[in-house]
Amino acid sequence: MRTRKNRTFRLFKEIAKLAAPPPDLTVSEWADEYRYLSPEDSAEPGKWRTDRAPYQREMMDAVNDPDVETVVFMTSAQVGKTAIISNIIGYHIHQDPAPMMLIQPTLELAQAYSKDRLAPMLRDTPVLRGKVKDAKARDSGNTMLHKIFPGGHITMAGANSPSSLASRPIRIVLCDEVDRYPISAGTEGDPVSLVAMRASTFLNRKIILVSTPTIRGASRIETAYEDSTMEQWCLPCPSCEEYQPLSWKQIRFEDATHVCKFCGAIHDEFEWKEGKGKWIARKENPKIRGFHLNALASPWRLWSELIEMFQKANADGPEKLKVFINTILGETWEENSELDNIDTFLDRREEYEADLPDGVLLLTAGVDTQDDRLEYEIVGWGKGHESWGIEYGVIIGKPDDAQTMQQLDDVLNRVYKFQDGKGLKVACTCIDSGGHYTTEIYKYTKRNEHRRILAIKGLGSPGIPLIHRYSRNNKEKALLVTLGVDDGKSSIYSALKVQEPGPRYCHFPSDDSRGYDRFYFQGLLSEKLVPRKKNGAIRYTWEKVSSSVRNEALDTRNYAQAAREIINPNYEALEKRLKGTTASVSTPVRKRQELKKQLVKKTNIW
Repeated sequence: MRTRKNRTFRLFKEIAKLAAPPPDLTVSEWADEYRYLSPEDSAEPGKWRTDRAPYQREMMDAVNDPDVETVVFMTSAQVGKTAIISNIIGYHIHQDPAPMMLIQPTLELAQAYSKDRLAPMLRDTPVLRGKVKDAKARDSGNTMLHKIFPGGHITMAGANSPSSLASRPIRIVLCDEVDRYPISAGTEGDPVSLVAMRASTFLNRKIILVSTPTIRGASRIETAYEDSTMEQWCLPCPSCEEYQPLSWKQIRFEDATHVCKFCGAIHDEFEWKEGKGKWIARKENPKIRGFHLNALASPWRLWSELIEMFQKANADGPEKLKVFINTILGETWEENSELDNIDTFLDRREEYEADLPDGVLLLTAGVDTQDDRLEYEIVGWGKGHESWGIEYGVIIGKPDDAQTMQQLDDVLNRVYKFQDGKGLKVACTCIDSGGHYTTEIYKYTKRNEHRRILAIKGLGSPGIPLIHRYSRNNKEKALLVTLGVDDGKSSIYSALKVQEPGPRYCHFPSDDSRGYDRFYFQGLLSEKLVPRKKNGAIRYTWEKVSSSVRNEALDTRNYAQAAREIINPNYEALEKRLKGTTASVSTPVRKRQELKKQLVKKTNIW
């Protein structure tokens, strides 16, 4: 009888635990009381201290506000946002059990979070230890991506996997790095909208959106933040005590200090960070709180280090600067791909004293095929991918005509010379295999692979690298290189924006006989990035500025750039080799097998 009473008592005790109201602790209070950071998860393992980064307190506690339904974190990298996600999960496992889902950009990243972040927290935070049963136990409910605990469960999913977003009621939705999510989860639609629907049946639902931003106008996190309270972490000026966000525009590079925008006083980062900060909202929205934070507020990044990072990124070009703006300042990058002032490029053309100006160390070619002609460009490359347009031309004739291809051979076999008589030949050529003459192009490139003349096929989708894939899945067994042409176009337009000769700068000759006239530049600048809405999300696509403008010049430059990437040149070695060549002597003809072996070594595609 006593045993039965004990069992009944324990049963009611367990039921009481599940039915009990949430505790008075907030997420930050729970973390300060119970959370331990793991060695593999933190550079500062041990007891959690919110005061180490005080801006995190209100970011976490917004989850406890009964009036708030959505919380948005638009931040830089390395400000502790992943630790905040883990604290929210740990809090709900221990204090307020609920069905939860954490969505990462890919299923692989979801698995990595489970293994590298969640598992160590469950192991090293005493109050969580044992909440999730041993994965080795039968019917434990503990798998890599799904873990059951008393009163709830946590599922980790990939935004790229529709099956992992399968329908099930979820009260706490955590979306990490939403700007890296695909436009659609398979054919199901926007991943964020899909998983938010899972929480619609809960009156006390919480949706947490977290990300470093990407491109302005196409950033999910920016859109969500602009629909929120739009809060900024502000610190008081050590002199006038006026609160303000730390701004990159107010940073002095010479001494790593910050200028007050109110009184003009100058203080170093330690003086600023000694102040008691607070979040200041710019809009009212009782249901959506949004927090923006940059790395200037981080206790783990020195301003002097950030200045060095900026200067290097600025020197390396727009693509690296974009990464800095996104991941360090936590701001969106304004894509300005439209370069429509053709006269600017006509005016900056320069006179070459020979076929090849000094600085050129490598020649590549890009060839576009049309039904009645071939269009090609020979491009010279130097250190830092500085480029020189050497020749743009058109060969009239069908691609299946032997005479047409012989004329192309003449172009590609030519020795282009420097002023001192030394010369270079085209090292690699990429030829478009699309259109109506695919078989003929395959046959031509198959015969000429030993000369590094390769067939290419372009894929026009964002996120695909310029050199995407090598294959021989065609009847002729010709090597086919699949290109991510959108990535290549972005790189070209970024290089065209470089204003001073040096790394990535584009030179063009003033001699009209080389083909660099107004029509060439109309073709080179024939496309721009246009925002288009699809499945509830904005994506940028490359579109022609006018249906009447031809874009072969842009395509051939893209293919020549791809040929350079295939070669993957060592410019220092090329410079030494060029200095050792004798005047007016072209590269000796080598045996097919020797060239094939060299190509294997450089590209690893055979």
